[in-house]
Amino acid sequence: MLFNSFEFLLAFLPATLAIFFLLGRFAHRTIAIGFLSAASAFFYAWWNPVYVWLILGEVVFSFLIGRQLERRDHSAGSRRLILAMAVALILLVLGYFKYTQFLLGIFNDLAGSELSIGLIILPLGISFHTFQQIAYLVDAYQRRAQHYTFVDYCLFVTFFPQLIAGPIVHHYEALPQIRRDSIVRARGINLVVGLSIFGVGLFKKTVIADSLAQVASPVFNAAASGIEPTLAEAWLGALAYSLQLYFDFSAYSDMAIGLARMFNIRLPANFYSPYKAANIADFWRRWHMTLSRFLRDYLYIPLGGNRRGRVRQVTNLMITMLLGGLWHGAGWTFVLWGALHGAFLVIHRLWSGAGLRMPRSLAWATTMLAVLVAWVYFRAADLDAAHAMLGSMVGGNGLSLKTPNIDGLPADGIPIVAAAAIIAVAAPNVIEIFGRYGATLKLVTLGKRRLGRLESWLQWRPTLPWAVIIGLLATAGAVAILGWQSEFLYFQF
Repeated sequence: MLFNSFEFLLAFLPATLAIFFLLGRFAHRTIAIGFLSAASAFFYAWWNPVYVWLILGEVVFSFLIGRQLERRDHSAGSRRLILAMAVALILLVLGYFKYTQFLLGIFNDLAGSELSIGLIILPLGISFHTFQQIAYLVDAYQRRAQHYTFVDYCLFVTFFPQLIAGPIVHHYEALPQIRRDSIVRARGINLVVGLSIFGVGLFKKTVIADSLAQVASPVFNAAASGIEPTLAEAWLGALAYSLQLYFDFSAYSDMAIGLARMFNIRLPANFYSPYKAANIADFWRRWHMTLSRFLRDYLYIPLGGNRRGRVRQVTNLMITMLLGGLWHGAGWTFVLWGALHGAFLVIHRLWSGAGLRMPRSLAWATTMLAVLVAWVYFRAADLDAAHAMLGSMVGGNGLSLKTPNIDGLPADGIPIVAAAAIIAVAAPNVIEIFGRYGATLKLVTLGKRRLGRLESWLQWRPTLPWAVIIGLLATAGAVAILGWQSEFLYFQF
């Protein structure tokens, strides 16, 4: 079930909200939480009923293992063994669904064989809830997790707004909110704020991101089929996809944050205007922030972080980003994307460590160019298609500025991309717009930026003018659904 579908907007969401708060008012908090967990399981099963048993099985498994790790009568060695085996088993499940075909392809290439095991369907959201459960188990082992009830823990993992594509929420962020008695009491301001954030996200997805998809997809599809784009088409397609991915994924995060707020839960921020970053480290402080946090806390720092010399630091950065690339997908394009970002971070670390600086405008342009090149690999069907795109971008297919030359490329592609770029680079983000009402948990590690006069005027308030603005955005988003409904890009991960 998609957030941008009428069955969700007109049936599932209003019914779930109404029943949840009615149970909270006339029954008991535990019953209301249990209902919301069941509704979340139904939401997940809408896609494929079989796989709901997989996620529920993992929830039971990780909860029981967490209980064992909490015990004081186990030795440190036995607890360490329990953790290692549990994490290995969870990763084995993820590896089977996500990496079996990739590894089998590598084996066939090396051995000259043609082994096949048939189609393996990747369960939705498996990469996200796997990381949530691993973080909980590691924290339970380190005595940093509280004693939770199964009903509360089940909702923490399966809560439908963040189940499919994050944000990746920590137990210490969500469960204290879930355990409050007040969670089951409807609050008007949370409903209004949540609905408004959701409306902004709906507009970003169906109007902006899906419009950009109509520009990016024909170019990348042409490159994948052996048709080399012109110089202008290659740049237009690469820019369109870079913006599409941002608006699509941040739209999902906005909608998830808004939905959770309606249920009196605040999720952590996941985006903070990443295309305003002036260096690659700053980009990763702004892009998919909850993934960056997980990779830092549960991979980079345990590997040694920056504590064991320059060579080890560089190695740790590369390992972290390579595995981050593989987390996104099983393919050489994702491996290379991760390797590029690892190299970019290493270069930035060495550059800043040497005390070198460049003008902010040049630093921003360099950062955006590096990110753009890496996105080409992220989007391309394979390495050949990526290299065809990059070759055209440097004039390898001539210097023609003619567009459209590719079938299906809209004639208004340039103004669509230009308008989206202006919004991404110049407009305030959702966290800033809803700053007066604490749109998200305070995950942002950036210094608080002083808003300009126009940006301050754009801060959301529960007033009639803002109700009209949000209503128009949501209406435009809903009308756009009539044309076609597309999945969010990060559903594939």
